[in-house]
Amino acid sequence: MPCRSSTAVLTERAPAKVNLYLHVTGRRADGYHTLDSLAVFPGAADVLRAGPASSLTLTVGGPMGRDLSGGADNLVWRAAERLAAAGGMAPRAALVLDKHLPVASGIGGGSADAAAALRVLNRAWGLGLDGAALIALAGPLGADVAVCVQSRPAMMRGVGDVITAAPGLPPFDMVLVNPGVAVATPAVFAGRRGAFSPAATLPAAWPDAIALAATLAGLTNDLEAPALALCPAIGAALAWLRAQPGCLLARMSGSGATCFGLFAAGQAAGIGPVPAGWWRWAGPCDTGGDPVRNVGG
Repeated sequence: MPCRSSTAVLTERAPAKVNLYLHVTGRRADGYHTLDSLAVFPGAADVLRAGPASSLTLTVGGPMGRDLSGGADNLVWRAAERLAAAGGMAPRAALVLDKHLPVASGIGGGSADAAAALRVLNRAWGLGLDGAALIALAGPLGADVAVCVQSRPAMMRGVGDVITAAPGLPPFDMVLVNPGVAVATPAVFAGRRGAFSPAATLPAAWPDAIALAATLAGLTNDLEAPALALCPAIGAALAWLRAQPGCLLARMSGSGATCFGLFAAGQAAGIGPVPAGWWRWAGPCDTGGDPVRNVGG
């Protein structure tokens, strides 16, 4: 395996992951739930930088980084150690995480950061691993890390480990809002009641955002109800989105508390400010299917 460490500071975006729908389809003998979901990646993102160093360090900053540890419990650190072990080398890098995505918010922020670490350190250390190899390394780091490795629209099934191409998506805009609260994923799953949902049957493609929203309206996020019971502020976020002109669909992403509004292309730019203490992002969603692009480096 080639290994030629870079002496430059390399930069990688870590885009948010949004579940347009999320069906809980079953539960395995080991306790993990199986899922069926369509994941997309809007432009909201953290940024991870990797520079040369004699050991592994992680500095966390940015508007959402205040309460995050830069130690060995951070997914970025764990991803770096896992990649180094696969490459038969000691982990050496000065990592700086610029955190813009809210923490524990249902949009895969920590998973996106771990996936960005795999990508940027694969380059920095000259390991030359392909996407399939990085996805294989991602699995034990968390259910969302594998789909975040390529950060392009995809179907997620199993426990997040079965990833296939998404149907053809039309251009559309997205507004993300978080009411300023963190929701614990295990508590949301523990609160889920009722039968499991079947996997969705989707068309090969949608002609426009209206058709996409119509299909999604017939599907659900099975974690929305238990998350609402734990965090009523999610209801306020959904109501705010539904009140915005042009909103075609409003739904919670993942296990919450971030919610999204789906809009026709070009319609999100005029959306107004959110209540004080909320987080908000608005813009187009990447539907082209290209892997995430590196920046800098």
